[in-house]
Amino acid sequence: MALLPALAALHPGLPLLPPPPLPTEQRTSPRWSSGKASRGSVLLLNGKRQQARWLIEGHELWLPLEVLEGQLGVSRSDGANSSIQLEWFGVELSVPAARQRSLDDEVAVPVSELLERVGVQVRPFGKSELSLDLPARQLQAIRSRDSGISGRRIVLDLSAPAMVRSGDGRLTIAAESNAQQRDQLQALGLAPNQEPGWLTLAVATSERLTLQGPWRLVLDLPAGSSSLEQGPERVPQPRDNRLALLQRQGLAIDRKLASIGGRQVLINSVRLDPRRTPLDLRPLNNPRGMKGLSSLSQLARSEAALIAVNGGYFNRVNRLPLGALKDNGQWLSGPILNRGAVGWGQAELPQFGRLQLTESVVDEQRQSWPIASLNSGYVQKGLARYTSAWGSSYQAITGQEAAVLLRHGVVMERFEALGAGSSVPLRPGEELLVARGGAPLPGRSGERLQLLSRSNDPVGDKPFVLGGGPLLLQRGLVTLNGRAEGFSSGFLNQGAPRTVIASDGENLWLLTLQGVNNAGPTLMETALLLKQEGLKEALNLDGGSSTGLVLADVHTVKGRGVAAAVHNGLGLVPRGVTAPAGTEMTASTP
Repeated sequence: MALLPALAALHPGLPLLPPPPLPTEQRTSPRWSSGKASRGSVLLLNGKRQQARWLIEGHELWLPLEVLEGQLGVSRSDGANSSIQLEWFGVELSVPAARQRSLDDEVAVPVSELLERVGVQVRPFGKSELSLDLPARQLQAIRSRDSGISGRRIVLDLSAPAMVRSGDGRLTIAAESNAQQRDQLQALGLAPNQEPGWLTLAVATSERLTLQGPWRLVLDLPAGSSSLEQGPERVPQPRDNRLALLQRQGLAIDRKLASIGGRQVLINSVRLDPRRTPLDLRPLNNPRGMKGLSSLSQLARSEAALIAVNGGYFNRVNRLPLGALKDNGQWLSGPILNRGAVGWGQAELPQFGRLQLTESVVDEQRQSWPIASLNSGYVQKGLARYTSAWGSSYQAITGQEAAVLLRHGVVMERFEALGAGSSVPLRPGEELLVARGGAPLPGRSGERLQLLSRSNDPVGDKPFVLGGGPLLLQRGLVTLNGRAEGFSSGFLNQGAPRTVIASDGENLWLLTLQGVNNAGPTLMETALLLKQEGLKEALNLDGGSSTGLVLADVHTVKGRGVAAAVHNGLGLVPRGVTAPAGTEMTASTP
């Protein structure tokens, strides 16, 4: 059951493809390239220091998608055959699947051509630093148009292309403004702040677009999102009365330094007994379906979570889940590869184990048809099942698919050929059986198929489940066995920021671990540190740039210094509190 090559290269923990070959036609070598391979972990963006992976290889610069979108302002969209379409101030670049690669735990693409055409100056220096410079531009004009219930469009005209950085509800543009323009921005509720070379705006969730002729930055803000109104991404006062009250009811929030292997690790922890402290642990996910990424802060607000950490794995390119996610008894995404998972019920300590979901359908001739995955971005040969929890429609992930549509178990329609991008609506009560790799399809029109489904571990029978991996501790013993859960040796041995859910037998723990002047702990070091803290059960969740901790709407931990978009999370919701009206997520990462 091998992954399709393009997805295998992007899956954190699975064997990676070798670097793609260089194009036959070579551009002139950039002046900054010596032709020697080099890599680092620090970027200087117009002098602003940013922790981020980069790689120079074969006269080509590779940067993570998170850096392009979050730190430069590049827009991305999906193309045919798993390609990625990048656009930055009118300069377009198509990156085929074969030219996408993993850079540690992040998806990177070659960007030399894009940067050169926009005018970015690249300069390596030091041992691990790379400077990207694009001079600050002049803000020339501001235009605004009310779009009614859909929100407001604001257009910023610039003298030339500029870097656009986003995160924590603020947009920072490498631009200079005058006092009159700042008054205009203030009147629009954007709370401008001008520093030398950088204009910062308080912008909540927004869709943004960079264009040329003239150079401009277009912001589409949802209704009621200005900073003068509710400002969902605003930074509140450091002390929150709700946290203070809960701390008197058993909630503990701690930050400490630990040491392992001669290196320091910063551990942030949240600890509580869910049987006594009035906080409920809940999965955080996009209510509109399984495709798409969001900020951790946005996920927390959507469920009124006071505290949140990032959740399980996902494919950052196609923005689909890669692991178990079950919410209030409904499977949103099934487990994969017998990986570690945590399951829990209302007001109880979680249980930990390695989880598989065995499913099949039986036709009227009593023939059984095994199902390989449920609502998953994990692509393999065989049958996959997609329900309306996946979203309002299923869009073919590969170019070699066939499908049968069921309504309440009865075959309604067959699709003998679904090309990449083909879409099939999914309504409540409907599900789609998708065949990949030439696998046969069950069911004739009108035939009833019976679904059989069972978990291999009691964890999967809990109403709430989240998958991650590897499992680190069980019954106080280190149980790390990454290869048994389908993780590559490279993934197992690398140091990185970590997110963990754990239990000491009395309390639930949510933790983040970050290296101090180092990449972070390996998985074995993480397990040993947690055992040292007295924990008995522990599961590693997604980490690296995904690692995050939100406390009372303040994004206090960012794995690599950037509030990276994630697919799902875990939240602690005050008992009896429901998400306030108007907090439905307005956008996911485009």
